[in-house]
Amino acid sequence: MIKTVTILGANGTMGRNISAIFASFGQAKVFLACRTKEKAEKAVENAYNSIRSESILCNLIPITYDEIEYAIKESDLILEVLMEDLEIKKNMYKKIIPYIKDNAIIASGTSGLSIKELSKEFKDKAQNFFGIHMFNPPYNLTLCELIIHDSKQENLAQQLADYLSNNLKRTVIKVKDKPAFLSNRIGFFFINESLKLANENIDEGGIDYIDAILGCFTGRNMPPLTTADFVGLDISKAIIDYVYENTNDIFRNSFEMPSYVNKLIENGKIGKKANMGLFYQNDDTKLNYVYDIKMDTYRPKNNYEFYFSNEMIKNIKIGKYEEAIQTLIEDESHEAIICKTMILKYIIYSLYITDDIAYDINACDDAMVTGFSWLPPIAWINILGEKNKIVELSEKYLDKKWVEIIKNKKFFEKIPAKSKYDYRHFLKAKY
Repeated sequence: MIKTVTILGANGTMGRNISAIFASFGQAKVFLACRTKEKAEKAVENAYNSIRSESILCNLIPITYDEIEYAIKESDLILEVLMEDLEIKKNMYKKIIPYIKDNAIIASGTSGLSIKELSKEFKDKAQNFFGIHMFNPPYNLTLCELIIHDSKQENLAQQLADYLSNNLKRTVIKVKDKPAFLSNRIGFFFINESLKLANENIDEGGIDYIDAILGCFTGRNMPPLTTADFVGLDISKAIIDYVYENTNDIFRNSFEMPSYVNKLIENGKIGKKANMGLFYQNDDTKLNYVYDIKMDTYRPKNNYEFYFSNEMIKNIKIGKYEEAIQTLIEDESHEAIICKTMILKYIIYSLYITDDIAYDINACDDAMVTGFSWLPPIAWINILGEKNKIVELSEKYLDKKWVEIIKNKKFFEKIPAKSKYDYRHFLKAKY
């Protein structure tokens, strides 16, 4: 039973929000460890504000890194959520190792670094080390990827998964120690493919043009490039580059960041948190602007409308979801073909990579629903007309690499006949 938890790096957005989850749902005593007392106390305040439950305040204890000895000695679980830097993380591990209880669980909240590599610092306690990757804000996004780096961890992993699921009310998927794990691997595959498409379609408008083609009516809360800007182009780049540098499969080039994004990042235009990235809003006029790749400057954002998307939105609005999808399937405009191509790639890549990374093919649907709030891959198969239709559309719109994957007899073997998620919840009647 996990009664006491220490969060290392609790002053970050993820750290303080996770602290609140452990203190509220888990009813655990939580030490929020930061560099200074002021930061730790602020972390407690922010953790409380994320839940706004008076009952958790007595469970949240601010401490500095100089005080972690007594906290670590008491803790049943130690979760590190420091910045994504191997050396920074390892240096912290060296400080806490002498005080860790024999049966304590140690974990990193990294969004993609190798758990096996991080575990090496713990030597005889390495099998007690896991990745616990939650999504922000965790109160709304319940996904928790439990990363296992050794087959000998199976029993402890199941106990931890049960705790995360039953006590913390997380949607737990167990995954292997592969670059970016599962949800980010799928999500940022789609995002970077969209970034590349914007560059390929600069004459049509680029960034806002692609976002209009892949808008909320295609099953997401916000379009993919708006998502990248919201997450932060610097964070998006870190995840995408890490996959590119640490994989060598047939999809490696999908994680090659376009040069225009690198240029924006170099100039400090890293997204919404910097008030400028792929998009920005003028504070005085409240007009929305977008970065024009071709002109290398910002211009007013266009409100693109296409026949297929207008018809889809019209039908979604009145609950005619099948008619909406049929419109997409039948439309042969340039924009509709881009939309269909991206959806097919999303489905195939998701299932292909899930088979490699996760222990259950259904994990791709859990990952994309509870981590990204996207219409999940298996549900897309259901809505497009089942497996034979996916093969037919792939042969029509995708190149040889994709068709060879989907025509492999084993590709559909593990895929259930129906997703547990209702696709109607994700299709929005707006761009």
